[in-house]
Amino acid sequence: MTGQPTAGQPTAVQPTPGQPAPTRLRARIAAAPISWGVCEVPGWGHQLSAGRVLAEMAGLGLAATEFGPDGFLPADPPERAATLRSYGLAAVGGFVPVVLHEPGHDPLPAVRTALRALAGCGARTLVLAAATGRDGYEQRPALDAAGWHTLLANLAGIVALAAAEGVTAALHPHIGTMVERPEEVRRVLDGGDAPLCLDTGHLLAGGTDPVDLARRAADRIAHVHLKDVDAGAAARVRSGEVGYAAAVAAGLYRPLGQGDVDIAVLVPLLERSGYRGWYVMEQDTVLTGEPAPGTGPVADVRTGLDYLLALEPEGTPAG
Repeated sequence: MTGQPTAGQPTAVQPTPGQPAPTRLRARIAAAPISWGVCEVPGWGHQLSAGRVLAEMAGLGLAATEFGPDGFLPADPPERAATLRSYGLAAVGGFVPVVLHEPGHDPLPAVRTALRALAGCGARTLVLAAATGRDGYEQRPALDAAGWHTLLANLAGIVALAAAEGVTAALHPHIGTMVERPEEVRRVLDGGDAPLCLDTGHLLAGGTDPVDLARRAADRIAHVHLKDVDAGAAARVRSGEVGYAAAVAAGLYRPLGQGDVDIAVLVPLLERSGYRGWYVMEQDTVLTGEPAPGTGPVADVRTGLDYLLALEPEGTPAG
């Protein structure tokens, strides 16, 4: 893929001082292991090996990926970086669910560990989720005013800590976390200046229109996860009729362009707003077994990649 970041340069979208950021959309498309069913939730489904997933990412012509859950890549940062380089892949960042709302819980040790991993691979984005403290994404405790105060204070502290290390910490509204519904997203926006990860799928599933959010809060969007969603299935998750993991297994997320998120409007909107960060393709899935070589999740990722690349007008300057 012409113009993509080269391996070992995961901050390609962040310009050298005095140089403009690259504008080519294709230079800022990354993968995520969750599209291959690799997930931090116990019992999520069959987990593919890192070797297979990374090889299929590289085979699609992608040049960057998020880390995936603990245990997917080597824990030692230099070894992790070397593993990614061996497949021609750079590191974008990592998804880190941390408990932010409990007054007696200190989230900083986990965050510092994540920051060391990012620094060791040259990645610059810490994707935070406001975890419930429970396994999975099926149940959420109620959050009172004191809990919200603690959550927002911890979030602000983490954003500052990450910034001091040259990393952007972006809060990821996510099904089954403390920031899921529209009123909770608004509370984060109104309660501080923390950047957001715009995850189109989790936002829509939680009841927020991601296109509308991109219009209202473009200056807060620091990272993008592109998912497409079956809106009817999302409504059943939101109502409690169907559990989240069961909905994912049944096809809640669709290849880009085949669901109800208006990706064709969203991406140009973000580009016009000046967004020059990563677009991380995610189609969360649950596998029941090992797909035959050349089959399985890679086919849907290829479909989504083709759709996304078609949104970039011919002749867009390289940067």
